[in-house]
Amino acid sequence: MDLLQYIDSHREEHLNDLKEFLRIPSVSTKTEHKADIERAAQWLSRQLKPAGMEKVEIVSTKMHPLVYGESPQRPDRPTVVFYGHYDVQPPEPLELWTSPPFEPEVRKGNLYGRGTADDKGQVHIHMKALEALQKTQGELPINVKVMIEGEEEVGSANLWDFVQKNRGRLKADALVVSDTSMLGPGVPSITYGLRGLNYFQVEITGAKQDLHSGVFGGAAPNPITILAEMIAKLHDKNLRVTVPGFYDDVAKLSKAERKALNALPWNEKEFRKTVGSPALAGEAGYTIVESLWCRPTLELNGIWGGYLGEGSKTVIPAKAHAKFSTRLVPGQDPVKIAKQVERHVRQLLPKTVKCRFEVLSQSKPWVAPHAHPIFLKAREALERGFRKKAVFIREGGSIPFVTQMHDTFDIPCVLLGFGLPDENAHAPDEHLSLENYYGGIKSVALFYESLARGVAG
Repeated sequence: MDLLQYIDSHREEHLNDLKEFLRIPSVSTKTEHKADIERAAQWLSRQLKPAGMEKVEIVSTKMHPLVYGESPQRPDRPTVVFYGHYDVQPPEPLELWTSPPFEPEVRKGNLYGRGTADDKGQVHIHMKALEALQKTQGELPINVKVMIEGEEEVGSANLWDFVQKNRGRLKADALVVSDTSMLGPGVPSITYGLRGLNYFQVEITGAKQDLHSGVFGGAAPNPITILAEMIAKLHDKNLRVTVPGFYDDVAKLSKAERKALNALPWNEKEFRKTVGSPALAGEAGYTIVESLWCRPTLELNGIWGGYLGEGSKTVIPAKAHAKFSTRLVPGQDPVKIAKQVERHVRQLLPKTVKCRFEVLSQSKPWVAPHAHPIFLKAREALERGFRKKAVFIREGGSIPFVTQMHDTFDIPCVLLGFGLPDENAHAPDEHLSLENYYGGIKSVALFYESLARGVAG
C-alpha cells in the first residue's frame, strides 16, 4: 500500500492509540505520579518496536526513566536522532477544564487533554510516521535513534548525563525535535531559531524576623517595598532592560531576515486575542514578531513575601522573594549576562537589606542556517503532507537540549512543530488540532523517506 494511503486508512486507529497514551497521567513534578511515569515509559517502549526499533530499552535515571530505541543501523544510510518527552505538566486548576484532563475528548476538530500539544501528541506523530514507513516498506529507509525523556517539565536533570555517557552511540547526521508550534492554522512551519534562558531567584532580607508594623514601621526596612522598587528599575519607559551591557553582544538582524520575518502570515489580531490583555506591550522600535523571537527580554515570573493569609496581619516582613528570567538571543552568553544582572541587582539595593541571588538554570540561544539541504527537505515534506506552503520561523522559547546537541555533535537540528500557539500548553483545556496531527504524521513520514537520499550540506 502507498505510504500516504496507509496513513489515511489508519486514522481512527492512530487516534485511539494516542488517546490511550494521553490517559496515563505522567506528571513529572509530583511524586504521587511516579508509578504513572513508569507506566508511560513502558507504554512507549512497546510502541517503538512496531515503529521499526530493533533495540529498545528503558534507561533508569536518578529521577524518571528515559526511553531509548534504535532501528537496525546500516552504515550506508543517514542517521537521525529523534528527541521528545512523555512527561506532562500538572493539570491544575481542574475546575477550568471543560473535560477531565486525562480523559481525552474530541471537540470541533481538536483533541483535548493534558499532553496533546506538549509533547505526547507530537511524539506520537513520529511514532506513527515511523510505523507507517516500517509497515509499507518492510524497513525504515534511514537509521533512526529515538530518545524520549520523562523529565523535560522538571528541567531535564538527567538527560544530558545520558547523552555524555553515550556519545558514540548517539552519533548521527541530524537531530529532529517536535516540541514547538506552527506559526498559525494552515501554516506548517520549521523553527530555525530559539532564544536562550537564564532563570534567577532573589531573596531580600531585612530584619531577623517579621516585625509589628505599628511599633517598627517608619524605621525598619521593608524588603517587599525595596524589592518592588528594584524590580521597577529593571526596565526603562521604552521597555528596554536597564542592566548595563545587556545589549552589547546582541547579533544584529540582517535586513533580509527582518523583511522575511515581518512578511510571514502572522496574525497580530489573533495573537492579541490569545493574550487577552487590553493591549500589547513591546520594546520600542521593534515589531511584535521581532520582539517575540529576536530580541532579548527580562521578565518577572513570581513575587512573594509577608502575610498572604485570610484577613489582616500588620507586619513588616523579614524577607521578600522574586523569580525572574532573561530570554537571550544569538550573540549573548548566558554566563556573562547572569553576572551583569546580579551586579545590577545588587547595585540597585540599599545597604539596609541583604540579598541572596541564585541562578537556577541556563541555556544558550540557537539559530540555524536554514538554507541547509535538510531544512529544504523538511519544507518540501511539510508542503506535501499539508498541501500548503511551509514557512521558516523563529521562536521565543528555549530548548536547552537543542543547543547542547548542536554544539556537541556539530549536526543540524530540525524543529518540526505541529502545535499551535493558542492550544493552551501548560494550561487548562490543552488541545491539538486533528488536522495538524494527521498532517504531521504524513509530513514526518515523507521527511524521513526523503532523508534516505542524504542530509549533507
